[in-house]
Parts: sequence; structure tokens; C-alpha cells
Amino acid sequence: MSKSKKKESLIFKLVLGVFVGLVIGFYSNKGIIGIVQTVKFLLGQIISFTVPLIILGFIAPAITKMKSNASKMLGVMLLLAYISSIGAAIFSMFSGYLIIPKLNIISSVHGLKKLPEIIFKLNIPPILSVMSALVLALFLGLAIVWTKAERLEKALDEFNNVILAIVYKIIIPILPFFIATTFATLAYEGSVTKQLPIFFKVVIIVLIGHFIWLAILYSIGGAVSKQNPYKLLKSYGPAYLTAVGTMSSAATLPVALDCARKSKTLNKDIVDFAIPLGATVHLCGSVLTEVFFVMTVSQVLYGSLPSIGTMILFIFLLGIFAIGAPGVPGGTVMASLGIISSVLGFDDSGIALMLTIFALQDSFGTACNVVGDGALALILNGIFKKELKNNID
Repeated sequence: MSKSKKKESLIFKLVLGVFVGLVIGFYSNKGIIGIVQTVKFLLGQIISFTVPLIILGFIAPAITKMKSNASKMLGVMLLLAYISSIGAAIFSMFSGYLIIPKLNIISSVHGLKKLPEIIFKLNIPPILSVMSALVLALFLGLAIVWTKAERLEKALDEFNNVILAIVYKIIIPILPFFIATTFATLAYEGSVTKQLPIFFKVVIIVLIGHFIWLAILYSIGGAVSKQNPYKLLKSYGPAYLTAVGTMSSAATLPVALDCARKSKTLNKDIVDFAIPLGATVHLCGSVLTEVFFVMTVSQVLYGSLPSIGTMILFIFLLGIFAIGAPGVPGGTVMASLGIISSVLGFDDSGIALMLTIFALQDSFGTACNVVGDGALALILNGIFKKELKNNID
């Protein structure tokens, strides 16, 4: 009963944060938004600082608990993440060839109000980058398994408990405020009222694509694990809303972990391993979105869609870049700007327009990424079910 109330309370706080942020953004002057910008920056710094610690504190201990299955499980998870992203991209590509030529899209994205300067910046740089923390967690966990270093294994378990305390006592409580400041800035600059109508049709199409791809992933997850995928999917409400508000898989990680644990569908060790790893390497929603949007921008600015051969090359490269993209707002598109320019031939105008319309739905792409991680964890749970049972025995 208490867990249910806690979950409802979190959803209420997240929705309230969105509403309050929009009201502040619509009715505030430049001075107030300057303060909001400063608070948003500070909260973002705190969240960014803890993300590498969360990755290290969850993935490394999870690997040590996997024992001899760790190396195999890591390889399978990375392969699943890549296949999911590539599959989402190919689905998006064929949808683009079918739908985009029939749309009448206007490309004007001018007239946004300029955000004021941040009053002051308190930089809190992370101890490690996200990718460094990920590689360290993988190497450390695998090496402890190989050397059977029991003391270090126990130390990692203690570190896991410490990071959990930080997540529940600090990160989750500040998320509604971070969401409120994010939506306040969007409302103030005019993104909500001026940019959204321009590509409203495209955003809706992409959003429907997200739901279709999630349905496919969870159906596969249910078939592989031989469990009802809806039991896991229905627990992801708070994580979805958090991702919509923060536009960051990394910032949503604490809530996603909490949701996956509450479902009781997944093995606890699978949750601690797959969800943090998925937040870093699995960006199916962002990839699906980027493919559809680059095709849209190509049609708008250059009058034609890229050839199938060009798109396939772009997709397979994008899948690799997505695995290494940071789980922060716009991480996927920022990491892939090089191939957008070199493979697709976009000029500065194309890249600028791409960044603009990607930002319009970035929160929903992130939400798809986060919820999709649960499906991959479900598949992983089914593949390694016997091994996990043997470890427990």
C-alpha cells in the first residue's frame, strides 16, 4: 500500500512540475527566467555529477553477482541494444519513404525569444565521464569475477547501498524541480507555442512510431521470458514522465531503476545490470526519431529524400554512434552530427533545422529509450533464466 502511494505521489509531483514550469515560463519576465535558468543549471550539475557514480555503483556490483555469466551477458546486452536501435531505424526509414512525400511541411523555425544569461554558474564536474564510468564498471566487475576478489566484491556491495541512498535521498526529490525549470525555459522562449505547430504532424507520427516499436520490443520480451510483459510495462509510468521532463536517460536512471524493481517481473541482478547499461547504450527511440527527422529535413530543404543506400549506411553508422552517445538531452543527434554532414551531405542550415526539430520531441524519444530498456532487460532475463537460478542455488 505504501509503495503504491509513493508511486502515485511521484507521478503527481512530476506532472505538477510540468504544469508549474509552463505557468512560470508563460508569465515570467526576463529577471525571473534568469533565476530559473540558474536553478536549472545547478540542479542539472548535481544530477550530472551523480550519473557516473550511479553507473559505477550499479553495473560493477551487478557484474560480480553474475559470476561466470558476466562476460556473456555483457555481450548479449550490447548486441540487443544495437539490434533494437538498428531495427527501430529501419522501421523509421521505411515509414519515412511511405509517409513523408505525402506531407506538406513548413520549415520556418524563427521568432524564438532569447533566454537570459545565467546569473552565476556553479560548475560541479563529474569525477568521470559517463563512458569512462561505464568502461571502468565493466572492467572492474569482470576482473573481480575473474580473480575472485571477495573483499572487493563486498566493498562494491557497500558502494551500491551508498549510491542507492544518494538516489533516493537527493536525486529523486530534486527531479520535479528540474522538470519544472526545464519546461519554464521552453515556455518562455516560445518553443511550446511557436515551434511545435510547425512540425506537429511529424512529431505525432514519430510518437506513434515509438509506441509501435515499444509494443514490438515488449512482445519479443514476453515471448523470450515467457512472462506477461504488461506487468513490467505498467510500472514504467513514473520513468516515462521523468524522461519526458528531463529529456535525459541518465537523469531518469534513478526512477527507471525504481520502476523496474517494483514490477517484480525481473531478477534483481538483471535490473541492476541491464537498466543502467541500457540507459547508456540503448537509444532506440532517439535513433527512430533521428532517422525520420533527417529524411524530413532532406525533403524540406533539398527537395528529395536520401537514397536507400545512403540511408542504410547512415543507419548502421548511427547505431554505433548511439551506443556511445551520452544519455543527456540531444546526446544522440549531437554525437552523430559528423555523419549527418558527411553521409547525408547536410549543410549548416540542414544541421540547424535538424537540431531544432529534434529538440521538439527529444523528451519523448528519451522516454521511449528508457521504457525500451525494460524490454531488453526482460529479454535478458529470459535468455539467462537458468544461469541466474543456478547462481541463486
